[in-house]
Amino acid sequence: MLKEAIYHRPKDNYAYVCANGKLNIQIRTKKNDLNKVTLVYGDPYDWKENQWQTSTVPLKKSGSDQLFDYWYVTVVPPFRRIRYGFILDDGSEKTCLTEKGYYPEPPLDDTAYYFCFPFMNTIDVFKAPDWVKDTVWYQIFPERFANGNKESNPEGVVPWGSEDPAPTNFFGGDIEGVIQNIPYLKKLGVSGIYFTPIFKAFSNHKYDTIDYMEIDPQFGTKETFKDLVETCHQNGIKIMLDAVFNHSGFLFPQFQDVLEKGENSRFKNWFHIHEFPIITEPTPNYDTFAFTPFMPKLNTENPEVKEYLLEVGRYWVREFDIDGWRLDVANEVDHAFWRDFRSEVKAIKQDLYILGEIWHDSMPWLRGDQFDAVMNYPFTTNILNLFAKQSISAKEFVENMTSVIHMYPKNVNEAAFNLVGSHDTPRILTECGDDIDRVKQVFTMLLTYIGTPCIYYGDEIGMTGSQDPGCRKCMEWDTENQNTDLYSHVQKLIQLRKKHPLLRNEGDFSFVDSEHLDCLAYTKTNDEKTILIILNTNKSKVEYRIPYNVSGKTIKNLWNGQETKVSAETWTTHIPRNGFVILEY
Repeated sequence: MLKEAIYHRPKDNYAYVCANGKLNIQIRTKKNDLNKVTLVYGDPYDWKENQWQTSTVPLKKSGSDQLFDYWYVTVVPPFRRIRYGFILDDGSEKTCLTEKGYYPEPPLDDTAYYFCFPFMNTIDVFKAPDWVKDTVWYQIFPERFANGNKESNPEGVVPWGSEDPAPTNFFGGDIEGVIQNIPYLKKLGVSGIYFTPIFKAFSNHKYDTIDYMEIDPQFGTKETFKDLVETCHQNGIKIMLDAVFNHSGFLFPQFQDVLEKGENSRFKNWFHIHEFPIITEPTPNYDTFAFTPFMPKLNTENPEVKEYLLEVGRYWVREFDIDGWRLDVANEVDHAFWRDFRSEVKAIKQDLYILGEIWHDSMPWLRGDQFDAVMNYPFTTNILNLFAKQSISAKEFVENMTSVIHMYPKNVNEAAFNLVGSHDTPRILTECGDDIDRVKQVFTMLLTYIGTPCIYYGDEIGMTGSQDPGCRKCMEWDTENQNTDLYSHVQKLIQLRKKHPLLRNEGDFSFVDSEHLDCLAYTKTNDEKTILIILNTNKSKVEYRIPYNVSGKTIKNLWNGQETKVSAETWTTHIPRNGFVILEY
């Protein structure tokens, strides 16, 4: 066996406690290297006749990526503490892995050899709000969703949809427009709205904040926003706001004070200024978001800045009862700030959802002391590569996503924010080359996968658009110009997700190995039922043989309601080109 490939540590995604009090343990080994992995474990204080008392339980292989196999087991230590090791068997060699190395047999004369999970403290358990796992989000770019009150239009506004979106034009979208279209969102079935920033700012995207305590006048007033939150809550819809705590806008009064007074400004330490006088071109001599002089980076280690931003977080939760914060450029803000932020806002509303914008491995932020979730961009990348760009195979997709899934504990994956498009990316229909069938496949996977899915406004009706600003078109409200077939497809998927807990986050998730290389298949299983989702990426129809013994079972097609009583051990279903099936048995 290749011991160099074997990895485990008693923390994070390799050993973690779930809310039900069970301890999940995972180990990584070289792909196709081991036949069997067994956990040897016991309470560190359980001794008889100078010998440690242990039990054994086999691990189950939970998936494979390009290089590794992943194995897991769930145990319930009776006294909430455990020492453990792994018996590894490749068919010709057997060895015991402990924290201190490899041994021919499990050493039982001292527990110090073994990996240690000292105590399963309840406060350390990662726990995202329960409601998030059942939520379907809808992202709204407020300036482009609906113009409900023309009296709040900014200067120079152009008629709705009269020209292509640009970095500098305004169409007058506002909060009142959202309120007026709550019936549309409710009919679609969404249960959460994620707004890009609504605070006072210069741009149409509002990521250059001027005043974190004020609604931008073009969007309406605080009273209007309060009406929106109340209306949404009455209709079972949660509200999540977007906050930019990494940087302010150029017109932020504190930064303007520094520009005016230089070293004499009392706010000079609110930012990371290298030297005075301040210059903006060709490269700013102060830290910014990227190299954009109009977005100076805030010094969140400064006590005044920290308290100011913490009060922003508290204020909108306390005064307006919002349900979540989405945190822009979250990885560039210090961990100490985020720990305090979580404590402060959760003290007001315990089940508030905290979502960080991080594009890479995010385990350091997901240990239960900072964020509830991050935006699942690896999911986005892989689903676009498979269905839209067709640059990877179904097998490669499974390998890539298996690696992503095993980067985090199961309870973290259940709250992951899954998206296939946003204000920063081309529209999903454009990515799919205007192929509606492939878009339907994307939404089918998005709305049957683990995590909490998000739909970018207008994608459900087939809006198109290239990279920003092209993806920020005005919402199309004329049904003659909407793809109502796609809308019905998304609506039906949301209905099925609500009706069947297995299509949300209940049960165990697993990719399916099969002989059909062009088909992506995965199951959601509990003690009573299995739901099998199959997506055909081939350009022709396939006959898919279910790789399980289904004799005597009744298979129900959840999409069309047809039921089949199976008598043979194997059963085959026909899937059209770029099609899908959702089967329950």
